[in-house]
Amino acid sequence: MAHRPKRTFRQRQAQSSDSDDAEDPSAESGAPRERTAPGPQEEGPPSGGARAEVAELPRGTRGPRGRGRVWASSRRAPEVAPRADSSGGQESRTADLSTDEEDGAHHSSGSNDDQSSSSDNVSSLEEKESSSIVRIPDAAFIQAARRKRELARAQDDYISLDVKHNSTTPDTKRNNDEDPESEPDDHEKRIPFTPKPQTLRQRMTEETTSRNEETSEDSQEDENQDIWEQQQMRKAVKITEGRDIDLSHSSKSQTVKKFDASISFPPVNLEVIKKQLNNRLTLLQDTHRSHQREYEKYMQDVKSSKSTIENLENSSSQAANYKFYKSMKIYVENIIDCLNEKMINIQEIESSMHVLLLKQAMTLMKRRQDELKHESAYLQQLSRKAETSTNGSLAIDEKTQCILEDIESRRIQRRQARALSGNCNHQEGTSSDDELSSAEMTNFQKSQGDILQDHKKVFEDVHDDFCNIQNILLKFQQWREKFPDSYYDAFIGLCIPKLLNPLIRVQLLDWNPLKLDSIGLKQMPWFTCIEEFMDNNVEDAKRDTSSDKKILSSVINKTVIPRLTDFVECIWDPLSTSQTTSLINHCRVILEEHSTYENEVNKSQQDLLKSIASRMKKAIEDDVFIPLYPKSAVENETSPHSKFQERQFWSALKLFRNILLWNGVLSDNTLQELGLGKLLNRYLIIALLNAIPGPDVVKKCNQIVVCLPEKWFENCATRTSIPQLENFIQLLLQSAHKLSGDEFRNEVKEIILILVKIKALHQAESLTEEYHLDHLKSLIKEV
Repeated sequence: MAHRPKRTFRQRQAQSSDSDDAEDPSAESGAPRERTAPGPQEEGPPSGGARAEVAELPRGTRGPRGRGRVWASSRRAPEVAPRADSSGGQESRTADLSTDEEDGAHHSSGSNDDQSSSSDNVSSLEEKESSSIVRIPDAAFIQAARRKRELARAQDDYISLDVKHNSTTPDTKRNNDEDPESEPDDHEKRIPFTPKPQTLRQRMTEETTSRNEETSEDSQEDENQDIWEQQQMRKAVKITEGRDIDLSHSSKSQTVKKFDASISFPPVNLEVIKKQLNNRLTLLQDTHRSHQREYEKYMQDVKSSKSTIENLENSSSQAANYKFYKSMKIYVENIIDCLNEKMINIQEIESSMHVLLLKQAMTLMKRRQDELKHESAYLQQLSRKAETSTNGSLAIDEKTQCILEDIESRRIQRRQARALSGNCNHQEGTSSDDELSSAEMTNFQKSQGDILQDHKKVFEDVHDDFCNIQNILLKFQQWREKFPDSYYDAFIGLCIPKLLNPLIRVQLLDWNPLKLDSIGLKQMPWFTCIEEFMDNNVEDAKRDTSSDKKILSSVINKTVIPRLTDFVECIWDPLSTSQTTSLINHCRVILEEHSTYENEVNKSQQDLLKSIASRMKKAIEDDVFIPLYPKSAVENETSPHSKFQERQFWSALKLFRNILLWNGVLSDNTLQELGLGKLLNRYLIIALLNAIPGPDVVKKCNQIVVCLPEKWFENCATRTSIPQLENFIQLLLQSAHKLSGDEFRNEVKEIILILVKIKALHQAESLTEEYHLDHLKSLIKEV
């Protein structure tokens, strides 16, 4: 099996014209030179009959590449006759085409032809060198130049370094030999410091030798490559042994392919030619027909396009549709740009209003906690003084004294206000105590007025079509009426809530859901505009799932509920009944009447409910405080300890009532955990157990039961109350046993009625039998 020979690749270098000039010592500086471009790539020099000069080509051009080594030379011909010569110079500049033809013949020859052509090239160059004419200055000119140089040395007393020695030629050497006086002095002789440069003949000989060697190596590699390729091809086509070909002979014959006139061609068969022409004609006809079909198809498309364009141009409805869509596109882009630009101002105003309300709420909360702490500390000091029975006044610091006076002055003002209004059943401790001083109220109103003035300036430079919600919805209503399919395909119902969000936020800037006199959501302009937009939708009745049905609920969930959540987390005071009542009213409108469709759970609603429960839990932990004093300190109802304990109990009971007001909004489990588990059982019951038994305790228990929702006791089939009220039931039974005397018979009846209300029927029956209250048995049986 023949192995493929390894091919070698050599870097082919070209000598530059500058290096050749430097090596040629015979080139005269003053003699004119002609540039010759690289000659054609050839295996050897031209034959003896060819001209020595080659045609001058532009710099950088290359001849045809042969298989041998490529030489790209731009060497200048030494000792070329000047342009003044008549025919010789003219002939040297012309292109000799015969040389190229002979070069082409030489390309197909082998290594032997290369060697013969190289020798012919050397002989031709030698003849050219001997026959070339060089202009040599005469003796008089040389003598004059020498005398001029001697005079210059005599005057300046030095040898100039700028003297340019003309390169000596064989002719000048001959003249110097004939004239001994013209021999240069010792200091004028050139001292050779480098090897003597080679002559043109020596360089040509070396180049020819190296080129022949490389040509022979390349030809040998090519021959081996051809042999290997022939072997591989023969294996591929499975040529039989009988048709074996001499690869060495074929490779040599392929290197030289010349036309031999003696070879005779086989006779021409007209049938074969006719058949080939018919086949060619058939193929051309098929190609022509396919091109013709494509042409007809393209022409048909062009006609169809032209007719479509004409129809569109002549159709006024299509033009109107396009005009409408384009106007809507421009309108939407403009309103989005407008709202994006105004969003920064809206957010700043919202933040300013939120900070103002938060500052007011934190001020009231901190004041209430500080007053509670100072009043409690004051009463503790009084208790210690009473225990030690010391005489003299109690030392109170100035700050505590001022706080106590301020508390008492606000209480007196509230009593006077209740007396004028005729409210005589008010209990101390149930008021919110959220009054501000005149200076604080003035500052708050001034800051709020400034913010509302900035709020009015937000859209003062905007046209009503881009800031009025009614005008904006009217644009989309026209789209829905004219092109309902494209309107619903574009899901405009999902985009409208996002588009209206900044405008609704501006209208909600001065809306405080914690005030009883705040405007309701249904009375707001944006609310009525969205309802009208949804009611005017005729197509919605035909569509089962329309995005326009959810516009209002989406606006509430994405715009109103987040604002409510901020009020609940930061500003709402659960101890304030007015704030709680107003907040519950708004939340009922949002969560009940305009909840999301198909009872799907909304994340914003869940966040709001969690915030409400968390805020009430925090209020129980931070604001509820019922002190326990000795009975001796609270027996007198006018004592400071008794009054403080009563106020704190009724304050906790007020929070209990406010928590249970969320019935229907928060889940029953949440309310029972907060109201019954954390507040009733931990604070209120403990305070009642330590109180003096009497009508006052029964009154407080009755107020607790009034706050409980009735629906908690509707399904008590087991004649027992809910588990969280077990401690409260035991408190009632204990109070009834303590009030068993005849003077408290009415209070016992009241306790039995309380047990009936909370469905503790077994306990009510036992008390009725124990205290012989037979007239109450009928009431128990009815339940």
